[in-house]
Amino acid sequence: MRRRILITGSGGIGGANFVRALREGAKLENEEIELVGTDYNSYHLELPDLDYRYQTPKHTDPKFLNTLLSIIRKHKIEFLHPHPSVEARVVSENKDLFKKEGVLFYLPRPVEIAPDKEYVRKILSERGIPVPKTVKISQMEDVDRAFSEMNPPLWIRAVRGAGGRLSLMVRSPEEAKCWIKLNVMQKRANVDDFIIHEYLPGRDIAFDSLWYKGKLITSYSRARLEYPLRHISLSGITGTPSVAITIEDDRINKIGEEAVKALSPEPHGFYSVDIKEDAQGRPFVTEVDGKWHTTAPLWGLSFAKINKINYYNLTYVYIKLGYNEQINYSLPKYNLYPAGYTMVRQMDCGVIILGPEGEKWRIV
Repeated sequence: MRRRILITGSGGIGGANFVRALREGAKLENEEIELVGTDYNSYHLELPDLDYRYQTPKHTDPKFLNTLLSIIRKHKIEFLHPHPSVEARVVSENKDLFKKEGVLFYLPRPVEIAPDKEYVRKILSERGIPVPKTVKISQMEDVDRAFSEMNPPLWIRAVRGAGGRLSLMVRSPEEAKCWIKLNVMQKRANVDDFIIHEYLPGRDIAFDSLWYKGKLITSYSRARLEYPLRHISLSGITGTPSVAITIEDDRINKIGEEAVKALSPEPHGFYSVDIKEDAQGRPFVTEVDGKWHTTAPLWGLSFAKINKINYYNLTYVYIKLGYNEQINYSLPKYNLYPAGYTMVRQMDCGVIILGPEGEKWRIV
């Protein structure tokens, strides 16, 4: 069987990682696949290993959906994977259009993809899941209230968006107000696009999980150790890590699973949870989203290459489940990847995995 799959946003880092992992999965299973990719950036679109590639309008363009439908019809696409969360949300909101074409997809509900961070904080808090103390900014006076209720330094960030969007450590109301004013002046945001919460100096942890009709299929956790180009970022956060290490922590597994269940009554698809620890090592959920973290496909690719088995390849498992097929192995609910494996990646330098016993594998 030759699978015909459309991957949107395939020129982005996460999308290219997804394509790599899917190619490796098909290779290990001796399967034929036809990969069609889209991206609005024509330069980035040349990077992934695709059979066909198309430049599309941005997800906000009214022509976006019709462009996808045209590609689907031309290539008789069976499965649609929108990789960027903004595109996944648009597709999820318009599922019926694609169902009419007989296309399969494996997506959370629209409200679960790229949700408002204040909305997430409220539903988590209602469930008793630890979240950082937070003040939603509606007007400048709320900045003063944040500093009267919490001890500085504090952390200001955009209420929507990924990659640490508009985030910054602030030590005084004046700093926070200047940051808001600058971004409003330069038309990146409005005053009410910000939240301020307590600064958490501990570990920066990601919990990634795959769900199918309410059942947790498997998950893993990792701690981010370094970010690329952090020296030219005011916050030191640039979204995806350049160095991260797998961890096994029952507290993180529990809080990560509970966070996803709080967001969704029946999780279905891939969900990521961001967790930060305070100075005492206590974990707090800062974000939960029905999306793939950028390196999630890359971790699966790495362990699949090292062990020569798709058991570890989350991208391939996702595609099998998305096709409503059985997987031929029993996956652990937690800790799919054992602790102590470090991923090191850098622009133009490839990707390596360092094992806990001094092993080294070059992945890309």
